[in-house]
Amino acid sequence: MQVTTIRRAVGRDAEPLTALVQGSSAYRGRYAPMISGYRVTGDYIARHEVFAAVGPASRTASGATGGATGQLLGFYALILDPPELDLMFVADAAQGLGVGRLLVEHMKGRAAEAGVTDVRVVSHPPAERFYRRLGAEPVGTVAPLPPKVTWERPELRFAIAR
Repeated sequence: MQVTTIRRAVGRDAEPLTALVQGSSAYRGRYAPMISGYRVTGDYIARHEVFAAVGPASRTASGATGGATGQLLGFYALILDPPELDLMFVADAAQGLGVGRLLVEHMKGRAAEAGVTDVRVVSHPPAERFYRRLGAEPVGTVAPLPPKVTWERPELRFAIAR
């Protein structure tokens, strides 16, 4: 049985997190401009609540493990002031395995620990159903921000239990 753990991201995670963002199939086609050139930086990780979901270390073709940190399955970034789920990505290969649910539950726990009562989510349109299934309530839409974002995005809120 594979175990997924969630740990605080650190500066050396910046490149793998960026690679996960850039490799996301959810941002191909019309959504590609949104992440074009986007980078998760060490400074961003230091300033915000960034957590990574990791599985067991992967094995290379030679049989060596992928390292003590394990295989990156996904991550989220929570901004506390004002409270917003700024980033959340799950690796394409980990879609449908419960990693996203685990990350959202962890995020809600972190928000509760920080005394937050709700968390805003400006959703990628195809991800709206996912967030709603996990309890986010729709509150409106966010206007396009050309040139990278040329479509409206759903705005949702997670109520945080204390």
